[in-house]
Amino acid sequence: MSIKREVKILDRVITFEFNKFAKQANGSVMVTAGDTQVLVTVCGASEPKPGQDFFPLTVDYIEKQYAVGRIPGGFNKREGRPNNMELLNARVIDRPLRPCFPKDFLCETTVTAIVMSYDKVNHPAPLALMGASTALMISDIPFNGPIAALRLGLNNDEYVLDPAADGEMLLDLNIAARPGAVLMVEAGAKFLSEEKMLEAINYAHKLMQPIFDMQLDIQKEIGKTKFPVIATGPSEDLIKSITGDFKDAVTKAFGIKDKKERYSALKEISTQIKEKLNPENDSELSAKLSQAFEEVKYNVMRQSVLTTKKRIDERSLTDIRQISCETSLLKRTHGSAMFTRGETQALVSITLGGSDDSQHIDSILLKPMSSSRFMLHYNFPPFSVGEARSMRPPGRREIGHGALAERALSQVLPSQSDYGYTIRLVSEVLESNGSSSMATVCAGTMALLDAGVPLKEPVAGIAMGLIKEGDDYVILSDILGDEDHLGDMDFKVCGGHDGITALQMDIKIDGLTPNIMAEALEQARSGRRYILGKMTAAIDKPNEISALAPRIFKIKIDESRIRDLIGPGGKNIKLIVADTGVKIDIEDSGIVNIVAPDAESAEHAKSRIRSITTLPEVGHIYLGRVIRTMDFGAFIEIKPGLDGLCHISQLDDRRVERTEDVLSENDQVLVKVIDIDKQGKIKLSRKEAFGQKPTAL
Repeated sequence: MSIKREVKILDRVITFEFNKFAKQANGSVMVTAGDTQVLVTVCGASEPKPGQDFFPLTVDYIEKQYAVGRIPGGFNKREGRPNNMELLNARVIDRPLRPCFPKDFLCETTVTAIVMSYDKVNHPAPLALMGASTALMISDIPFNGPIAALRLGLNNDEYVLDPAADGEMLLDLNIAARPGAVLMVEAGAKFLSEEKMLEAINYAHKLMQPIFDMQLDIQKEIGKTKFPVIATGPSEDLIKSITGDFKDAVTKAFGIKDKKERYSALKEISTQIKEKLNPENDSELSAKLSQAFEEVKYNVMRQSVLTTKKRIDERSLTDIRQISCETSLLKRTHGSAMFTRGETQALVSITLGGSDDSQHIDSILLKPMSSSRFMLHYNFPPFSVGEARSMRPPGRREIGHGALAERALSQVLPSQSDYGYTIRLVSEVLESNGSSSMATVCAGTMALLDAGVPLKEPVAGIAMGLIKEGDDYVILSDILGDEDHLGDMDFKVCGGHDGITALQMDIKIDGLTPNIMAEALEQARSGRRYILGKMTAAIDKPNEISALAPRIFKIKIDESRIRDLIGPGGKNIKLIVADTGVKIDIEDSGIVNIVAPDAESAEHAKSRIRSITTLPEVGHIYLGRVIRTMDFGAFIEIKPGLDGLCHISQLDDRRVERTEDVLSENDQVLVKVIDIDKQGKIKLSRKEAFGQKPTAL
């Protein structure tokens, strides 16, 4: 028997349907809002695999093309590998779910969300996350929920659910939370103040209460008994033993600034622990010792920072590592910049192109054949962290980091009408210890300026951390990789001097109060301004556009003349492109974009376009083509599809007996327009054009 529950949030009714779909899964639910429907299932093993020492959670978010009445493109005509938007939505589900499983739970678990119907109003990703939480709540898989999710927009001080992807909202906020804490925030904003951002987060969290209540109620009604979690971690006695003997050594090692030296010192301590406590080299005990040492590092680092207010590398809580900014490093790119902060380094290059270089995006969330003129591709090669392995295609992490940086920078780009280029940024992370995505934002800003892109203002990014034990806490600016791994929060804030353009936050604990979040945002603003000062000292305004970059010119033609410019079967436009070497894109409004390798070819193309699309004027000189000779003169085409009569008396200064004595068909000839009658018939003169040049148009 199927069971339904309804929850109303603002003007939206969300329906959860149980015991009807995918009954073989550990838990399943169909979530519906409007005509958007997402089926979410969860499956999990009751026991971990032998030797398993990590939690293998897999989240798949799948958009079916039939959800919007489309047949997939391509030869196979079926959905293939996930697109970037599907991968990003899968990450949005994974990140808040993962910290809600018990610490010792190591059983393989899969969450599958399938978008089966989409009404282009109700966004499926928040529904998928709420469905995943609800399915886990009623399943026998251990899970510390419930979780709720919302996508909230802000415009003119009014909040709206599921704002349009192409809208002009001041804020587009994606948030997930438990009853007592915000777990995840992703946001794009148009220089929103920290105060407004915090207000929106708190408002969204309050809206979620009915969703929490529904999940708890349905769990009581139909929830299965959770199977037991098998403790696999080290004993407290083992942790205490290692702490007593090696605490001082670990504390000293964490004070080493250089990452390689610090890791080498910690590795030496690990070796000493195994030599002392496992002389027989028992493999099972060796694994327990490794786990215990991780716990010791976790406890020692956190207590040291809370007590001394000093960081792993001896920095204060608010210190930013040494920053170096350089531009124009790469010789043949259209622009480049390198941003180095401590042991994190990002080299960003920029390529400028025309409208036909834009990225086509195939997603049910967007209109068919949607495209983007701004792309940011983030690469994280293994050598950036000293790993010896082969290069691989970008994974979910790389795509997610690139999307965050792209969201931050997209807010400061000039409009397409003001700046017609397609822009591709590529970030090569050359070294990483701390947030390389925030280094990408900083280097990306400088690369854009280096290429001559007129930004609204420069933006920078900073990663914040948190260590909290009870009521005692510290907020850390510009966190290291270890501080991210061993801390309670990863909080990335991007923006200009006085406003936020992008925000991403992942919380691992309950109890993050609005006061702590406000303090973190204020500390991030101070750090961001400091970093901006370093960046603008290196480059503070757009350079001249590179000589290697294409040139884009715009001309406006009458909309009624677009057909004339294109010509039958594209004949006219193809001929101009072939003759001049430019690329031409015509907008419905009559704007013609010319992408040219140099100014000379652009001027040639503009002249050709104007000659086709402007109406003839009396007194103008044209280079025409003879299309037909007659006894009384010649018909001469002065524009594609437009001709006039040159009477035999106007062919030459002398008397002409036969037209063919002077002109033949297909001859190129200069003529002057001497009259246009009320019917639009054009009279031409060859003799009045002698010694003249075509009129510049």
